[in-house]
Amino acid sequence: MQILHSKILGKGHPLLILHGLLGMGDNWITLGRQYAAQGFEVHLIDQRNHGKSFHDDDMTYNELTEDLYNYAQAYNLKKIDLTGHSMGGKTAMFFALQYPELLRKMVVVDIAPKKYPPHHRFIFNTIKKINLSRFNSRREIEKFVLQYIESPAIVKFILKNLARDENKNFVWKANIPILSEALNDLGEALPPLQVSQVPVLFVKGAKSPYILPEDYSLIKAHFPNSAIVVIPESGHWVHAEQPALFFKETLKFLKG
Repeated sequence: MQILHSKILGKGHPLLILHGLLGMGDNWITLGRQYAAQGFEVHLIDQRNHGKSFHDDDMTYNELTEDLYNYAQAYNLKKIDLTGHSMGGKTAMFFALQYPELLRKMVVVDIAPKKYPPHHRFIFNTIKKINLSRFNSRREIEKFVLQYIESPAIVKFILKNLARDENKNFVWKANIPILSEALNDLGEALPPLQVSQVPVLFVKGAKSPYILPEDYSLIKAHFPNSAIVVIPESGHWVHAEQPALFFKETLKFLKG
């Protein structure tokens, strides 16, 4: 059994944080330090096929949920708090249905329990155009990718997945072929009629289309003990776009 890679900050009540697709635990390092300063033992986790965690051909929420369960067992964690963004938020929701006894509170960031059609194809199609052996610097790769993806923020986010191997050649940390194949599975809805009583805060970016007003009833159906907070002037990466407001709202919930 393989255990997920993580970076652990601080001491206190365990707070596990799950990144989204093509992310990694390190994306949350600044917020992680802030939670640690407030008395949490923060676990910044790399999910399978991401960051420094193991690569595997299977990439469904069943495996992602079991990975998280195995991680909690390996570290002997009881009654954890769990935060997940996007794909990580879906993992958290599936986990809350499967292992509610392990959870105290949960924060789900900008994702609903519904089915999402694959909408990251353009990112993976762009990544597949990059012949890493042709480039000598990150800047060269960045300029190449900006021809296909206009947003510098998204390009910088994607290129955080670049690393150098022992021969100083560029490689991807994320398992790009498997993630690309898994896009349908990663859009999966929660099973109908399944309910968790875990207290949950859903955080929506005001400018993001991921959670719509018509999704609120589905959220309440699965998580009757939930609340929704909308963070102004933010999109899907609400925690990165409005970190101070995000921290204030989530800390109030976790400490409340």
